Amino acid sequence: MREINLDRLRTLLVIAELGSFAKAARALNLAPPTVSLHVKDLEARVGAPLLSRKRGQIYPTAIGETLLERARRLLADADQALDDVIRQAQGLAGRVRLGASTGAIAYLLPQALDILATRHPDIDVQVMVLTSQESLSRLMAGTLDIGLVALPQAPLNGLKLLPWRRDPIMAFLPSAWEQPDRVTPAWLANRSLILNDANTQLSRVTTEWFAAAGLQPQARILLNYNDAIKSLVAAGYGAALLPHEADAPTPDARVTMLPLHPPLWRQLGIAHRIGQIEPTTQHVLNALIEQAI
Repeated sequence: MREINLDRLRTLLVIAELGSFAKAARALNLAPPTVSLHVKDLEARVGAPLLSRKRGQIYPTAIGETLLERARRLLADADQALDDVIRQAQGLAGRVRLGASTGAIAYLLPQALDILATRHPDIDVQVMVLTSQESLSRLMAGTLDIGLVALPQAPLNGLKLLPWRRDPIMAFLPSAWEQPDRVTPAWLANRSLILNDANTQLSRVTTEWFAAAGLQPQARILLNYNDAIKSLVAAGYGAALLPHEADAPTPDARVTMLPLHPPLWRQLGIAHRIGQIEPTTQHVLNALIEQAI
């Protein structure tokens, strides 16, 4: 079954508003036979007359009025949809899908989103909590536009990685513990540890830090939610190695945060697909890049 053509609905609407086939033809820049054809096509589709002539004026029939009522809404929705798409194509509005870890979302994204909201208030950033590997997979699949991912990452065809931030990894210790002069791999390896699991880049970085000192400590708890890890540290369950963003709040009073010796860093990058970038996505990238350190 054929769908009703929006151009034919628009022709019917203009005829009803102007009360004349000839005036509608001029208003729509169409030949009069084409206007008549549009009406005949609609009437054949509906199976009933849509217009009637009274005293030289064209009026909609009752069925025609019902169709016109719906046509006004359909045409308005179609115009709005086209306007929305054009605004997105121009970078004025639209949705950008971004994946990041909970820490990045809580402490790093707000500044970039504030910049974006000031410059481009009609761009909606849909933020999803994703691991780096999940973000990269979704970027490859086309279901994500930007990912904030831990570095380094193996090169992936079709994706570009830009260095973004370099934040220190710190030791988070229960304040009740006796505090060391230096937090070294040897000192930490003999304590209860709460670490990220092996699927994360943070786990790989900290494992290499211990391995450089010839150590392979076993974690008491493996967990990937950093705020939950800090809560367990505060409760005295163990020590943790976590990145500390410059804008993150100071830890709970029950937690002591100390630098590592040798120092350790968490590096983040911005990942996006190679090729033509939609203007809305480029605006988000620009706001993020301004926050690079």
